[in-house]
Amino acid sequence: MAPSRECNHAASEANQWNSLPWMLLDIARRQPEAPMVRFWRSGGWQRMTWGEFAASVANVAAWLRQAGIAPGDRVLLVSESRPEWNVADAALMAIGAVTVPTYTTNTTADHAHVIRDSGARAAIVSTPALAARVAEAAAGQLDLLLLLDPAEDQAPAGIRVHPWATALATPGDLPLLMAEAEQIPPGRLACLIYTSGTGGLPRGVMLPHRAVLANRAGIAGLLERLGVAGTPYLSFLPLSHAYEHTVGCFLLPSVGMEVVYSRGADRLSAELAEVRPSLVTAVPRLFELMRARMLAQLEKESALKRRLFERTVALGLRRLDGPKLNLWERVQDAVLDRLVRDKVRARFGGKLRALVSGGARLDPDLSGFFLALGLPLIQGYGQSEAGPVISVNLPWDNHRHTVGAPLRGVEACIAADGELLVRGPLVMDGYWNDPAATAAALRPGPDGEIWLHTGDVARMEAGRIIITDRKRDFIKTLGGDMVSPAKIEALLMAEPEIAQAVAAGEGQAGIVALVVPAEGMAEKVAAAIARVNSRLSSIERIRRWGTASAPFSVENGLLTPTMKVKRRAVLERYAGEIGRLYG
Repeated sequence: MAPSRECNHAASEANQWNSLPWMLLDIARRQPEAPMVRFWRSGGWQRMTWGEFAASVANVAAWLRQAGIAPGDRVLLVSESRPEWNVADAALMAIGAVTVPTYTTNTTADHAHVIRDSGARAAIVSTPALAARVAEAAAGQLDLLLLLDPAEDQAPAGIRVHPWATALATPGDLPLLMAEAEQIPPGRLACLIYTSGTGGLPRGVMLPHRAVLANRAGIAGLLERLGVAGTPYLSFLPLSHAYEHTVGCFLLPSVGMEVVYSRGADRLSAELAEVRPSLVTAVPRLFELMRARMLAQLEKESALKRRLFERTVALGLRRLDGPKLNLWERVQDAVLDRLVRDKVRARFGGKLRALVSGGARLDPDLSGFFLALGLPLIQGYGQSEAGPVISVNLPWDNHRHTVGAPLRGVEACIAADGELLVRGPLVMDGYWNDPAATAAALRPGPDGEIWLHTGDVARMEAGRIIITDRKRDFIKTLGGDMVSPAKIEALLMAEPEIAQAVAAGEGQAGIVALVVPAEGMAEKVAAAIARVNSRLSSIERIRRWGTASAPFSVENGLLTPTMKVKRRAVLERYAGEIGRLYG
């Protein structure tokens, strides 16, 4: 069968390296004195050079071997973003072990599932408190634990606990390790990334070295054109996230960027001004919070400053979407660029080449707000199952209603039912220990060849991907209409009065919504929902709505670690309340 006309076919760029640890160690050999990672410790910023990184990798790899870690062993890595993560990750891969990045925010039950499913027999954990949680979850399955921070109290019972300092002090043979890493085949399993998901138990995505290297090959040329070599990248997402693991650990360091680990959302504003990064990546929710904070601060300013800000946004959106500015408006826009946009850019460090959003749909109105203020917010798209980067917009070619064009080496195709299919060396080998799920995800496409079935409904325009919904999340109402909850929820959460929202209505006469009001905005939610309804068709409109008893959070199991709402979990938790909304 001939390929669909809505497919793109891109040649794959050959990689310079066969494996991820060989790439990092080879770069370290070439530039040992260059800064690799910046991190906050002992009251100030510290740096790790490439040479220090390579020496540490060799030592930790030697210790891991002495401790009995063998090729193919799965090892949990549970830590905040810090240089020890980079070292442990590379050392494990260099000796043929498989890294299992795991969120520090996981519950005991989450850890238990990952340990049981992956068959891990060892863990590298940052703090004693996390070690206790992991040990409880392991229920005797783990027999070795490497602890990054010194334990101040008794170590977990039943597990051999060793301090990181011991591993770091073990003499390693760097030249030999480099020679071994050079021989690692690109198809060898590098890591198991457990997808956080918005429902159901996480699955272990099997990513070989070639998948992450394919992401690098697909985007390295774009980064070179962007001119980011030698500049800082502010890393905000956790390294256990598939995107940050690929981009923060391998891709950006390999093109000469220094990775700076943020201390958290509460310090982000200060760090932007202090670090002055050229790149920042985050999830849409963070950009929503940034906009809300900017608008809240604006309310405290004089009437004149508010009018200037609002005029700046209005003219900026006109430049983006039309109609074209007349001569007088172009003069105003140029003046406002100096009076308003320069100050906004300075608050973000003044050196930004791109703010990259991923992990969930970025509302065009939200991206338009930042772009109108002179901040280069672009949207990308990916899945853990694909390296994870599939496509991205570019600062010089930014079509914000799309998720950009597929990377070099990525083939994208729209199936007959509208599902987006992806093929190329970036695609996973399958789900760990789950042949049924693997067969459902990796199966023939329109040309009879194997494609990754993403589960996302999309279309392609001028070679760019436009995601419209999750295939499995459509709501079928009593009248047989198919309604997109993602569209409704995105519109609701774009309103400043609404922090979180879930739409429901499967098998019902109409759509209802459960919302979490923004702080101090409970009385204004009705007006916000009315505004949203004015932008929806009759079958999409929200008939009734209610307020959740508490915000959705990671701690209560209703939010993923990347701040995506777990729709299924919310629908189950609030089944009674939602049932009453149906009437």
